[in-house]
Amino acid sequence: MQKGAVEALPKLTKRSPTVEAARRATGNGGFGSFDRVLRTAPSSFPAGYRRVAAVFEVRCPDLIPGDRWQLAVDDGQRFLARWGRQAYDLGWTPSDLFGLHKPPAQAHPSYRRLSRYDETGLVSLLQGRKVVALTETTATIQNPAGAITIYRRHHKPAFGPVGDSLDDLAPPFGGNDV
Repeated sequence: MQKGAVEALPKLTKRSPTVEAARRATGNGGFGSFDRVLRTAPSSFPAGYRRVAAVFEVRCPDLIPGDRWQLAVDDGQRFLARWGRQAYDLGWTPSDLFGLHKPPAQAHPSYRRLSRYDETGLVSLLQGRKVVALTETTATIQNPAGAITIYRRHHKPAFGPVGDSLDDLAPPFGGNDV
């Protein structure tokens, strides 16, 4: 390889068995009913997440690249298998895990649904990384290089100019209340 050359990453082409099973169950590859989909979700997942996880696996949501969605499906299965019971017991909602920003009716060509960190659930942000700790309010994510990322379940500010949030007006931590 030449100095400075970067190898192209392989495209994700593998589909999880649950996605394939759901497509066969509907006959036309589309969504048939919640009952058919529910049977494809692993029964080991907490009941509170099982239906949402199964629906998430059936079809790529609008305005999400297919490879990112497939990675999120795999991440969701891995997360629920390892952390599902604890997340449920700690009060993490399906939206906290699988939530996505509702796209505008007329999305601009540059719109990226996953760029709305403030409205995106944990699973869609993992991108193959593993959760190594979970609390009531945070998930600790291990990056491949060893760095740690803290995902906050609440208080995820949207990116924008200072002053577009009431939180910008609060006194600094440890400051005097007015």
